[in-house]
Amino acid sequence: MTDTVSDKLAGAPGDVPGPSTNPATNLLLADIVIRVIGRITRQTVEKAMLGKRYGSAFAREAIDNKSIMHSLAAYGVTKFATKSVPGAMIVGSVAAGKLLFDRGRSRRAARKAGEAFLSKQADPDSMV
Repeated sequence: MTDTVSDKLAGAPGDVPGPSTNPATNLLLADIVIRVIGRITRQTVEKAMLGKRYGSAFAREAIDNKSIMHSLAAYGVTKFATKSVPGAMIVGSVAAGKLLFDRGRSRRAARKAGEAFLSKQADPDSMV
C-alpha cells in the first residue's frame, strides 16, 4: 500500500511540532506570539508616523493613551473587513470616502481637526 501525501506531510505518529506535545497549546502559543508581534509592529509604525511631525514624546503619549472605545472600534472594523470580500469593500469604500472628505476640506481645517483629536488623546487627564 502506498503512502498518501498527507501521511508524508504529517510526519511520524505522535510527532507534534512546537514546544508542547499538545497541539492545542502550540496553536494557542502561536496565536499569542503573532498577536504580540502585530501589536508591537502596529504601535511602532503609528509612533513613527506621528513622531516625524509632532516629536517622539507626543507620539508616545498619543498612542499610549488611546481610549478603549477607539481600540475596540478599530478591532471591530478590522474583523468586519477581513471576514468577507463585501466587508472589505465596504470598509475600503468608507476609508476612501473619509480620505476624499478630508482632502476636500481645506488643508488648514483638516490639519486643525486632526491635531485637536491627537492633542486630546495625548493628554491623559482629558480621557474619561
